[in-house]
Amino acid sequence: MYVVDPRRTSSAQWADVWLGLDVGSDISLANAMGREIIVSGLANEAFIRHATSGFEAYRQCVEKYTLDRAERETGVPAEAIRQTAHAYAKAKSGQICWTLGITEHHNAVDNVVALINLALLTGHVGRYGSGVNPLRGQNNVQGGGDMGAIPDRLTGFQHLENPELRAKFERAWRAKIEPKRGWHLSAMFDAMERGELTLLYVLGENPVDSEADRHRAVKLLRGLKFMVVQDLFCTRTAEMADVVLPGSAGWCETEGTVTSSERRVQRVRAAVPLPHGVPDDIEIIYQLARRFGHEWGMPDAEAIWNEVRQLSPMHAGMSYRRLEELGGIQWPCYDETHPGEMYLHSRLWQEPLIGPRAPFHAVEFEPPVDELNEQYPMRLTTGRYLDSYNTGAQSQRFPSPLRRAATIDLSPEDGERYQVGEGEKVRISSRRGSIIAPVRFDSGLRPGLAFLSVHFHEQVATNDLTIDAVDPKSGTSEFKATAIRIEKYAEK
Repeated sequence: MYVVDPRRTSSAQWADVWLGLDVGSDISLANAMGREIIVSGLANEAFIRHATSGFEAYRQCVEKYTLDRAERETGVPAEAIRQTAHAYAKAKSGQICWTLGITEHHNAVDNVVALINLALLTGHVGRYGSGVNPLRGQNNVQGGGDMGAIPDRLTGFQHLENPELRAKFERAWRAKIEPKRGWHLSAMFDAMERGELTLLYVLGENPVDSEADRHRAVKLLRGLKFMVVQDLFCTRTAEMADVVLPGSAGWCETEGTVTSSERRVQRVRAAVPLPHGVPDDIEIIYQLARRFGHEWGMPDAEAIWNEVRQLSPMHAGMSYRRLEELGGIQWPCYDETHPGEMYLHSRLWQEPLIGPRAPFHAVEFEPPVDELNEQYPMRLTTGRYLDSYNTGAQSQRFPSPLRRAATIDLSPEDGERYQVGEGEKVRISSRRGSIIAPVRFDSGLRPGLAFLSVHFHEQVATNDLTIDAVDPKSGTSEFKATAIRIEKYAEK
């Protein structure tokens, strides 16, 4: 196991090799690995010829990413990069797993495709034990995307702007669908700023605490004409709402399905009754539809799922009966005789090739937007603690023996540099704001790198500091790379 992470996390401590790269230099590392694989004759040339496109442009792009250059840009020794590239290319099977450390950047999509390039280069895709695996941080993230919670997709990733696909949904729903992609989350806040988005319905989210550049987010939410929040808890976003609707706990109080990172759709059953006076989430949606003049009948989770199966070919064979009998099915599953695809991209190995070629993407390294300088000389990265969850709305309400108070984590060397002791409070400032937090020393951090969690905004408002530099393709903000300074703090 090779772990690439600016911090020497517990996962990195289990690894055979830890590549402690500088925050935001992922593309330089991936491109250098790609170049090393090519020049060492380790590329899977037969697979590249058979199943991919764009290889020559990719090869020309990575040619300039030498091991020496990558060492300068990433801080990872050239020999460690070479060793990792060779081990991955020579492996019988190999997976690349990533999570928010790759995607919470201003060039998030480019970070991802740089890793996909490596899988295509070596043929580590569509086969047993091999592939690219975005590890999800929350239950049913995959299911949300599958159901159409993406600005330009309908259920089953069917393109909104495709007239034929759109017409199928219009017939089923007896309504016209505007053939125009919607806004992702960051674009919604931009639209609030322009005055184009004035009404907001928030389901199970807490953007007051979760958005980058929290000052801007709060200002824009306060400027809305009307906001509805539907949630289990009275979050700080709910406190700002005009109307609060009760949410139901999808994991134990409702019927339906969830989808895991491996595309496995599983049944969910209500284990406990809803609290008195709390309707099921779908009942709320049905009641809203009725008030808008649309009678949908009685809410029924299985009926809704059968509509999904009717409209989404990749879910067509997944009846409730089969999901229960088989303990879940991986999409695509095209009919009730299909077992579900174990390997999503196995088609790339078929002779002749089935479907389109998998494209290489030539992407270039760009440093983080929030530049380091004399005024802001340290890099802050943010993330999670093992026992806590997102903005803490859920996890802070029960005790955990693992939980500790919010701190600014520094290397012991930086503690000495700033002449602060463990437990001592410091002021942390970025170009957007300042917060106060106690110091904790972490030997897994290299000098110049600090860490704050995102869970405890009532104690330490991390997102008062973070930059809302947004990836134009995904809409993700650059939570992982903020320029800060540390100053001693004297309480009055």
